[in-house]
Amino acid sequence: MPVPTISTLPTLLMYKPYILYIVLLMYACTLSKSLQAKVYLVSVGISDYPGTKNDLSLPANDARTMAWLYSKNSAVEYTLLINGQATLRNINAAMNRQYAKATANDIVVLFFSGHGYPGGFVAYDGKMDYSMVRRAMARTSCRHKMIFADACFSGRIAGNRHNSANSVASAKNADVMLFLSSRSNETSIERPSMQNGFFTTALQRGLRGGADANNDRIITARELFTYVHNMVTQLSNNRQHPVMWGKFPDNLVVMRW
Repeated sequence: MPVPTISTLPTLLMYKPYILYIVLLMYACTLSKSLQAKVYLVSVGISDYPGTKNDLSLPANDARTMAWLYSKNSAVEYTLLINGQATLRNINAAMNRQYAKATANDIVVLFFSGHGYPGGFVAYDGKMDYSMVRRAMARTSCRHKMIFADACFSGRIAGNRHNSANSVASAKNADVMLFLSSRSNETSIERPSMQNGFFTTALQRGLRGGADANNDRIITARELFTYVHNMVTQLSNNRQHPVMWGKFPDNLVVMRW
């Protein structure tokens, strides 16, 4: 590149404002990315349980879909656990490892698809009580904690047979957003001809932008619930109704594009 001379100096000075603008724009983009909340996701899906009588069709693909969706957001770290990988030990270790990285403004997420029971989820090798998830999430200073569950009877995830009313009330007042695929007396429907279960189908479409009612590229809790609830109710002919619990504002950001 030639060294600037007296004759070329006026030209360089003329473009100085534009050069400064470009430099400032690049700095702003870098700063914005560094300040963006990061998502730490553990995505679990179990279609193939031990034996054959408890097998399902779509949960493993549900978990892959959610990991793929979040991977399209540049600010995410995730662990994907499928079928035999999704043991109690592996799920707990993944949650503790991922969630420990989160800072106050980040987001921690558990996605689970598989069998559920009143009080939690069914991992590959045993029952995973809701309290196990809460303990893992309690170890982080992060203020934004989310659980998405595509599992039968998941509306009773916080309950138990002995003290259901108090447990449900506790969940509704917790600092965790629980978005559950069905009411406590409902199954979560899957149709083998589809790629995902009804709830995950609506959830991933909503998070990809379908729920963005005001087109601001931000998906809030209220927007997501409205979109997913309406779609699942329609897909299931009013047989399945997602529920959302927890103590959080309606404008809580669940996805930012």
